[in-house]
Amino acid sequence: MSEFPAAEAAAAEYKDIEQQMASPEVLAKPEKLRSLGRRYAELRRVVSRYERWVNASTDLREAQEIVDLGGEDGELFASELPRLEAELEEASADLRDALLPRDPDDSRDVILEVKAGEGGEESALFAADLLRMYQRYAEAKGWSVQTLSKTETDMGGYKDVQVAIKAKSVPDDPADGVWAHLKYEAGVHRVQRVPVTESQGRVHTSAAGVLVFAEVDEPEEVELNDNDLRIDVYRSSGPGGQSVNTTDSAVRITHLPTGITVAMQDEKSQIKNREAAMRILRARIRQAQLDELAAKEADQRRSQVRTVDRSERVRTYNFPENRIADHRTGYKAHNLDAVLEGDLDAVIDSLRTMDEEERLQAAAEESDA
Repeated sequence: MSEFPAAEAAAAEYKDIEQQMASPEVLAKPEKLRSLGRRYAELRRVVSRYERWVNASTDLREAQEIVDLGGEDGELFASELPRLEAELEEASADLRDALLPRDPDDSRDVILEVKAGEGGEESALFAADLLRMYQRYAEAKGWSVQTLSKTETDMGGYKDVQVAIKAKSVPDDPADGVWAHLKYEAGVHRVQRVPVTESQGRVHTSAAGVLVFAEVDEPEEVELNDNDLRIDVYRSSGPGGQSVNTTDSAVRITHLPTGITVAMQDEKSQIKNREAAMRILRARIRQAQLDELAAKEADQRRSQVRTVDRSERVRTYNFPENRIADHRTGYKAHNLDAVLEGDLDAVIDSLRTMDEEERLQAAAEESDA
């Protein structure tokens, strides 16, 4: 039996997926192809390191056999053994790292929601600032941003806004995926600044909530029974409640077993609003299922955002001091202006590093047990 049976299994699955992706049946289904492509990319990281380990093991074994036979060739290859042993040790360490439990959703696209919280109009304006920050960050990464739904205020803020953030293609390394970066953003974001509505120049504190859901590739991933859905249609309205549509194009879908509700009114077509609402509903239900699983198995994927209470205050944006502070990692910097322009890399890297350290610690504890 191989020293790395999990890697052997990954290599077999990788080959199987490669064959599936070449089949006419899969090529005719873009959603299925994307789903397989995501898994293929995830496995590639393991398989490439496994192949390197196999080659290093073979080279060392063959060199050792020649040394054992003696003679001039044996003496020649004896000097190569330390180098080959070091290469095998390095290949083994890289493979073990690749086999560490990782978030299987890392290469998925996301649906991101920003909601105004305490603070009235100031909170809604801050929600708009956060959305712009994520849009700029996505642009820098080469991702696309599609607005699915929004409820604007009279001053240009957002009571709530939902966007889909997508990579142009499945990343070669899942760690480069949209979810891999943005999953840490879920939670309460607090802002400290002088609101535009403040006449006496006093600093106020308000907050906005951010929710992040991994996009569902295929409808089959989340089974929805028509009998479990209540679908209401009504007329769309804009800021201040004024009607913006004279037909019943807005759609509200409620998943009765969970009580999860999604309302969509941005499109003039009821069909398009329904499609967008179902897209968000599936992502929310899938997240709820994963949250429930994580609650039952507290040690599983414990460093990921899905195990964190989404009401938790995760970050503070202090305008007077131009300071950004993440309360989970202790990260602080006085470049808030740059962060709001999309320069989020350092903040997110601190969270990714924390995640990596916790996974390494969990793996070490498991091996010691």
